[in-house]
Amino acid sequence: MHLLTRLAKVLHRKSTEELLGVRFRHFIALSYLADRDGVSQQMLGEDLLVDANNVVILLNELEAAGFVERRRDPLDRRRHTVVVTEAGRRAIERAEHAREALEDEVLAGLSPEERATLGDLLRRAVEVH
Repeated sequence: MHLLTRLAKVLHRKSTEELLGVRFRHFIALSYLADRDGVSQQMLGEDLLVDANNVVILLNELEAAGFVERRRDPLDRRRHTVVVTEAGRRAIERAEHAREALEDEVLAGLSPEERATLGDLLRRAVEVH
């Protein structure tokens, strides 16, 4: 586990706004939202382990950048859902390309087969939780 934490720190430090084109926390949120378009603000906070006040701040920033829109849930007017805009999708695409290049740099010591195995093992570990 210690090694996973160290690897995560290396990736986090290298994932600068200049490289990704967005702040790292925005990239994490946009990546999550792109896979779950129309998710509620509450679910976003729960899944990313962010409290409700910070979710509002995060979404305010993403909305101001034009990356997301908050909409009232037609089934429950008290709830907001979050939808990624076309600008948000372009930002994710750019950041993903940068992240892939960074991943290649950080994992350069592993063969393609070892990278695939590492990815499979990590996915299996995450799916359990």
